[in-house]
Amino acid sequence: MMKKRKQWILLFCIALTVCLASGAMLYVRQKNNNKKWSLIYIPKTEDGTNDFWTSLISGTRMAAQECGASLTILAPEREQDVERQNEFLAEAIEENPDAILFSPSSFDASDELLQEAKEKGIKITFIDSYTESNIQDMTVATDNLEAGKLLGEYARTLLNENSRIAIVSHVKGVSTAVEREQGFREGLGDYNKNVVEVVYCNSLFDKASQLTEALIEKYPDLEMVAGMNEYSAVGAARAVQKCGKEGEIQVVGVDSSQEAVQLMEKGVFKGIVVQKAFKMGYLGVMETVRMLKGKPYDENVNSGCQLVTPENMYSSEIEKLIFPFNVLGAD
Repeated sequence: MMKKRKQWILLFCIALTVCLASGAMLYVRQKNNNKKWSLIYIPKTEDGTNDFWTSLISGTRMAAQECGASLTILAPEREQDVERQNEFLAEAIEENPDAILFSPSSFDASDELLQEAKEKGIKITFIDSYTESNIQDMTVATDNLEAGKLLGEYARTLLNENSRIAIVSHVKGVSTAVEREQGFREGLGDYNKNVVEVVYCNSLFDKASQLTEALIEKYPDLEMVAGMNEYSAVGAARAVQKCGKEGEIQVVGVDSSQEAVQLMEKGVFKGIVVQKAFKMGYLGVMETVRMLKGKPYDENVNSGCQLVTPENMYSSEIEKLIFPFNVLGAD
């Protein structure tokens, strides 16, 4: 009888422990669902003249509003201002948010600060680009190799085996520049040997234009200029138009802006690989909050891209891409 009583007591204790554990888990889950998560996003810049960053940041803000998160944006005035970006990163760490969303302008200059954030228990989401160390909890970005390759494959159809090509890139060594150029060269295939020079504009429209003008003068038989981001592509297109070379030099690029669309209508741009910037920012926040709530999440989220040409630019699907606030609906 005593033995049976002990067994019942043991079973009761086990059942009670299970109930308490389940209740605690339910409480934590409910608390996480109702919590107002604090997020700080540090993009490369908040430049009103750049449609990519304007659209991406708009996506983060809409997502934060929808999921009830607190979002602070800290952004340098210039995309290549690594020092200022790191100052904002140090400031964000002091604020001790639940997560820092970061678009690194350098491949390695922010790693020490990011490690400090990690040690404080702050979750880290990379948006658009990443660093040398695998320190992030999540990355939401375009597959830049894919984007570059898509552009290169299309560019090859516009050229012949003797065509001379120049690349105007943005910031030397940053992950997006490295991967897009690599993908572009892969897409060109054996035409890769025709790339005569690569220059870097430090994500400045005017510098991209100046560099392109110099390339046009240096290579009179140049047939194509490929820009690796919005600054470099639009700057290059402006130079080609200024020099009256629209019929001789074809411009292709990565990223999109309303100016790029207008230049395509005028015959300057022959192809643009458009990133889904709004969607990238939106998913960056939504997936980060999902991670903070303890729900299953992907460590690498590809926000996607699409080739826009004069032949498809007026389709309804493409309009969702080139008008930023509709980008979210373009899958």
